[in-house]
Amino acid sequence: MTAYIDPSRANFDVFKSLPRDTPIHMLNLLRYRDEAEYPDGHPNAQKGWSGRRAYEEYGRTSGPIFRRVGGTLVWRGVFETVVTGPDAMTWDDGFIAAYPNAAAFFEMIMDPAYQQAVVNRTAALADSRLVRFAPRDAGDGF
Repeated sequence: MTAYIDPSRANFDVFKSLPRDTPIHMLNLLRYRDEAEYPDGHPNAQKGWSGRRAYEEYGRTSGPIFRRVGGTLVWRGVFETVVTGPDAMTWDDGFIAAYPNAAAFFEMIMDPAYQQAVVNRTAALADSRLVRFAPRDAGDGF
């Protein structure tokens, strides 16, 4: 099974071609490594952290930047089971991050402090999905 940690060039090009001035929601599905895999020489490489612990460090170090650009979490949950989908599909955690617009997301990922923080995300994850949605009003129906 192919693991997805970072966007492919083609996917990121599509993301960049979409409007940058409208609100976006980013669905994040996460599967952690048993043990985080940091690059040699990284300060966290010898700490023996689990993937979950490394992702917590990513949240701690990237959180101020996320909030500064106007990001908020609108939902998060712990995986229980797949109802419709492949039997082998499992996740550890999921959340939806809201950004005031895609420009805010780009501002975040271009920030030098974020680029240092994202090493923790890469070290933490065995697999992930990051899916952009345009938010719509919620209500009683589908």
